[in-house]
Amino acid sequence: MSGVGRRMGLQGGGRVSAGLHPVLLVGAGPGDPELLTLKAVRAIAQADVLLVDDLVDRRVLEHARPGARIVEVGKRGGCPSTPQAFIERLLVHEARAGRRVVRLKGGDPMIFGRAGEELDALRAAGLQAEVVPGISAALGAAAGLRLSLTDRRHAPGVAFVTGHAQPGGEEPDWAALARSGLTLVVYMGIRRAAAVARALLAGGLSPDTPTVTVRRATLADQQHRLGTLEALAQPPAELSEPAAACVTASAAVTGSAPVFAASAPAAGAPPEGARGAVPAGRAAVDVTEAAAPGLLIIGDIVRGLQALARDTEAAPAAAPHRSEAAHPEPAWHAA
Repeated sequence: MSGVGRRMGLQGGGRVSAGLHPVLLVGAGPGDPELLTLKAVRAIAQADVLLVDDLVDRRVLEHARPGARIVEVGKRGGCPSTPQAFIERLLVHEARAGRRVVRLKGGDPMIFGRAGEELDALRAAGLQAEVVPGISAALGAAAGLRLSLTDRRHAPGVAFVTGHAQPGGEEPDWAALARSGLTLVVYMGIRRAAAVARALLAGGLSPDTPTVTVRRATLADQQHRLGTLEALAQPPAELSEPAAACVTASAAVTGSAPVFAASAPAAGAPPEGARGAVPAGRAAVDVTEAAAPGLLIIGDIVRGLQALARDTEAAPAAAPHRSEAAHPEPAWHAA
């Protein structure tokens, strides 16, 4: 058995079931499929069933073997989402059936990927699990911008925070973050950029603190927008994210395989759904292309990027791009 397939016991919880394959929580990276780790590629290639997040680039699935069942379990803000409880029951059901199960997540499973909840559910069911790390969106975006998040000349560290608290949950302590001196990377933050900026301003962060907003990190059309915290507090309309595709979870397949509906089964019951076959190479749902949720990066480390942008704009351009000709001060820049 390969390194990917080795069994790892979980601390605590129920008795570990012997003879079953461990469930693998695999990070697919921030977008560019070439950023997959070798271990992730092997895990995908060995899987019988893959439960795939909406933000995973579908080119990653080219590594799946023929006949593997690919179940879409997408989550997007403002859209119907697959219930987390359903995902957890499906993981347990498929693993107990003796199948090799991969839970494929965008970025890194342990960074805003609900991996902790799924590991707890597997532990409670007495199942083994392994986590295969991936490159998180913050690191991919920083690499694309040539921006060191922990440049010691500007910040003593970096904090990853969410811009979208769970319903009924507490917001990050923006005042404490404003005083920290850390580079702030706000995940799922574009839609709430103005509210985040106002909270940081209220906490004492300087209005001229530089910011950069990044969309579609690591992809060929990665875009970024430079600004200040003060400007971010009153963003223009085009700063908001494009409307996300609202995808109900079902299945796409490599080869013919059953389709699972997204409705959550009763507690303790196996997941149920339509059991039709899907023609090879086709998806059970029409997944409309949409921009991935973006990141906000806030802190003094962005000043160098701003200076570079000013120098670039000051240089004469013999043949400006059409976007530059149409918009003398474009809001978004290709990375």
